[in-house]
Amino acid sequence: MAVKFQYNKISLHNLNKQLNIRAKALPILKNKEAALRSEVKRARDEADKFEKELAAVVNRHRDGVRLWSEFDTDLLRVKEIKTDFVKIAGITIPEFRDITFTLNPFNLYESPAWFAEGIKILKEMAKALAKRDLMREKMGLLDHARKKTTQKVNLYEKVQIPGYEDAIRRIKRFLEDEENLSKSAQKIIKARQEEQTDKNGAI
Repeated sequence: MAVKFQYNKISLHNLNKQLNIRAKALPILKNKEAALRSEVKRARDEADKFEKELAAVVNRHRDGVRLWSEFDTDLLRVKEIKTDFVKIAGITIPEFRDITFTLNPFNLYESPAWFAEGIKILKEMAKALAKRDLMREKMGLLDHARKKTTQKVNLYEKVQIPGYEDAIRRIKRFLEDEENLSKSAQKIIKARQEEQTDKNGAI
């Protein structure tokens, strides 16, 4: 990173300030990255668990698949998927709380006998599906935050901190050289003045 600076003490002070901010933030960012990495893994495991749960529900009722063609698809609708929001490493994440349905009335005597059981099965499947999808969303949000944090860690650690350190080193070297030149110039002037004084005294 090309750090913009001037060869003076004000620029040196500003660069030191920026460097200290990043040096203090880096360990915090690394901890956040580690926490997010762990949470992404946990969310992935949970999503896999809900995926298996959904597959188990589908497999349990595989034998009745041909009956579903008789089912009235307007009977059951998802009304609301209720979520809670929690903060994980500073990221607001939705978590499944409950699911509610709208059930349209139907005649138990005129409809096939298995409709009541079918509604129960559909509710179970919808709940498993909602849990899985929400967990995938959670995983996506956490992984996005982890990637951004990793980018920031890399930016600080590999680009900005070395860039500021290099700029500070160059300014210090320049100021030291300037000071040494100034001292040398003063010594030369003093020596000439003394020499002039000696000459004048000799006359």
